[in-house]
Amino acid sequence: MIFGRIPVTIQVNPFNLNKFLTVFLAIAASLVLASCKPHSTEATMDWQTPAFQLEDSSGLEIDYPADLKGPTIVLFWASWCPYCKALMPHLQSIVDEYDGRIDVLALNFREDEDPAEYISNRGFDFRLFPESDSVAQLWGVKGTPGLFLVDQTGRAVFSNFSLPEKAGPANPALAVEDMKHYQKAARKAPYWAAHLRLAIDGALR
Repeated sequence: MIFGRIPVTIQVNPFNLNKFLTVFLAIAASLVLASCKPHSTEATMDWQTPAFQLEDSSGLEIDYPADLKGPTIVLFWASWCPYCKALMPHLQSIVDEYDGRIDVLALNFREDEDPAEYISNRGFDFRLFPESDSVAQLWGVKGTPGLFLVDQTGRAVFSNFSLPEKAGPANPALAVEDMKHYQKAARKAPYWAAHLRLAIDGALR
């Protein structure tokens, strides 16, 4: 007995196919975006900073990190830097707020003026290192300010370089790219200082 083949015709509804592809692509896109999302917005880091020996403005030498007494702010700065100018008063407020438990090492580099006069005229209680270009190079710091919080062993637990970019202003007329450097600095300095305080609180626990 011979059985004939029965032709089968499958009709695909274009609407259902398009709907399936739309859902599939949406799911795939959400998975890609999820994989790209940062795990944390905190400026946490764990980096053993390079050791160095350097004279401060009074002629005393620091053996870093052996001479550290506790959590310490390390600032690479220059007097012409608008971001440094905006940030340094916040650092002085932190020194005052934590009542001697936090020191600031002010490592000056790429300087054209007298950094000691700049520090003195503004009443900052920072330990100044006027000739710090070699240390900046050793640490890989190419721009100012370079802001770090290190523990007593010299392990960096915070840096402004590891912070995510702060969102721009809501007003389109004040687009960040159109701002002057001093205007950007006025926004960034409090942002950096706020996250620095969080890192200090964690280091002092």
